[in-house]
Amino acid sequence: MSKLVRRFCGILSAIIAYLIVHEGAHLIYALSIDAFKQINFLKLGIQIDVYGEQMSKTQITIFCLVGAIATLIIAYVLVSITDKICKVESKIFKACMYYITSAMLLVDPLYLSILYKFVGGGDMNGIALLIPESLARIIFGIILVINAIVFWKLILPKYKRSFAQ
Repeated sequence: MSKLVRRFCGILSAIIAYLIVHEGAHLIYALSIDAFKQINFLKLGIQIDVYGEQMSKTQITIFCLVGAIATLIIAYVLVSITDKICKVESKIFKACMYYITSAMLLVDPLYLSILYKFVGGGDMNGIALLIPESLARIIFGIILVINAIVFWKLILPKYKRSFAQ
């Protein structure tokens, strides 16, 4: 299988895994507090819609945080098993796990520290109900820097060595 096909499969699997984990966490929380309304299918993904008027500010903030928390937990589980993943012979599997790990580490911290300003706010709108927006941006910015270092120093070298074999 060519490198281009592996890359495409890896990116596609990362998008799917990210949506399942991030939006799945929103869905589970919304169902647990009986606030789930519907799933909206958008051009670039899906969105869990809730009955916000029935939720407290705390519930809305938690709802908006759980997606990022879930992706970060999965990211660090994947970081912790990177050595095992890199021992697998399947290059397609390793490519998928490389992109999934990268997405879980970087997407939410990048979005919640910088990008949300350019696309309507999303989860930051709910987070800012209880946590000052500037503080949340700083926290997610710090997480982004830490995760970028983890990616650069741990993940990238291990996968490079693994693919070179």
